[in-house]
Amino acid sequence: MANPGTPERPRRGADSTRTAIAGITAALAVASLVVWAASGHSALLNVWGNGWPVFALCAVFAFGVQWIVFAHAFSAQTEHFYDLTGSITYLVMVWFAIAASGPTDPHALLLAGLITIWALRLGPFLFRRVRMAGEDERFRTIKTSFATFFMAWTLQGLWVFLTASCALAAITHTGGIYLGAIVWIGVAMWVTGFAIEVIADNQKTAFRADPDNADKFVTTGLWAWSRHPNYFGEILLWTGIAVIAWPELEGGQYITLISPIFVAFLLTKVSGVRMLEARADRQWGKDPAYIEYRKNTPTLIPAPPKERR
Repeated sequence: MANPGTPERPRRGADSTRTAIAGITAALAVASLVVWAASGHSALLNVWGNGWPVFALCAVFAFGVQWIVFAHAFSAQTEHFYDLTGSITYLVMVWFAIAASGPTDPHALLLAGLITIWALRLGPFLFRRVRMAGEDERFRTIKTSFATFFMAWTLQGLWVFLTASCALAAITHTGGIYLGAIVWIGVAMWVTGFAIEVIADNQKTAFRADPDNADKFVTTGLWAWSRHPNYFGEILLWTGIAVIAWPELEGGQYITLISPIFVAFLLTKVSGVRMLEARADRQWGKDPAYIEYRKNTPTLIPAPPKERR
């Protein structure tokens, strides 16, 4: 699957610069709102003699890492480390939150552990795929524009911070430990979503590795149940993270429950599903087999093929 923080290809010239500035401003505004609302119950870290909410420092870190790597990426005109940087940011950010929030509890370790497993799997997977492809077509027309390429990295900062915000709020919360039944329901959701994403990605990778499948679309395995099963798995696992984090949240921290909604919005309305569907329509839109597949296969939520006959 692709990193959902990637923007759609913008128009060139002054319009694209204005779009980039608007996108950067919106991303920082959204992150600032979440930080303002959710930092009240965060553990504090002494920085330069002042106590700073660890939750807020995580937001600074999420954007700061992207901007530092952007400087190299723009100079070298490469996008190869984009997805890998996002995954590494998740890893360092959640373990920074663990280390900076004081005594560690099982609930915090559970959330950090699940995000670590997800990031260690997805980051290298996407990195290998880009390296094999040679060039990531998502960036072909935007990496030469400072403003637009910078927007892409800024949006990735928002993606990392906002997607993990539920977990970060729970990890940095100054309250007690909660490992009740609802947490294990969330774990079951995460395990199911993670399994679906991994299986779907592996099935598609194997399909594309067969030379006989060149210029064909995958319709086997989980792809017979959904046209985008990997994205369904991604949404489900982050919903599981939100369910796990929920009992620990308090006051303004509840705003972080937007996390799985944000993931679903990105994957269905911004990049992900919308962009891939448009590309598939251009490539196979007149193919009767594809028309039949699209007609009989759900866009996102899987359903057994036999039930659609």
